[in-house]
Amino acid sequence: MASRVGKDIVTQPPLPLPKRGGKVKRGHRTQPRSRGKAPQPAAAPNPADARSPQVEVRRSSRRTRTVTAYRERDTIVVLIPQRMSKADEQTFVKDMVERVLAREARASAPRGDDALAARARELSGIYLAPALDDAPEPTAVSWVTNQQQRWGSCTPSSGLIRLSHRLQPLPAWVVDYVLLHELAHLVEPSHSDRFWSLVGRYPAAEKAKGFLEGYLAGQGRRAEPFDVD
Repeated sequence: MASRVGKDIVTQPPLPLPKRGGKVKRGHRTQPRSRGKAPQPAAAPNPADARSPQVEVRRSSRRTRTVTAYRERDTIVVLIPQRMSKADEQTFVKDMVERVLAREARASAPRGDDALAARARELSGIYLAPALDDAPEPTAVSWVTNQQQRWGSCTPSSGLIRLSHRLQPLPAWVVDYVLLHELAHLVEPSHSDRFWSLVGRYPAAEKAKGFLEGYLAGQGRRAEPFDVD
């Protein structure tokens, strides 16, 4: 199993499960007390809901009273105690999957143009206004599908900002960096020292740049100097 270090993990408070005890009847085998977690099939998601994620339930003999869930690529993994009943499994798995999806929804980038424009105004007020005594505001901000080489672009003369739809699956803090980059162009059209000083007011600027470079490298592409124009 891949390491969970750095993943967003959701954990349920300790469960009121019965204590271990009693003898095991002959002819029955207990699960070995191993360090591994045997994958168990989860209840099938409702086929009517196309957004239902893949779910994998893993039972652990070392886990006694907690349930944990996290995203592993396109699957939500739920870790439960080995001795949890099937009825409790269905209840807790459903709850934990909903929690993971809710957390991802809060952390994802704005989907619609109106929400994207609102986020741009918010970022401008937080990071640019204190340095400029005013918050630069674009005339429009939109997602576009015709920017395959650039993450974002800005036309200072018209105040239009466009972000590539390729950003939508990426973390919100990366999208925020691209938005702030384009907002800074409303004030400073070129990539001057003043421009980078404004962009640098975003605390995760360097981290976001590194993320985008790594993302492109993972696709076999080399980052260009102005992938964010």
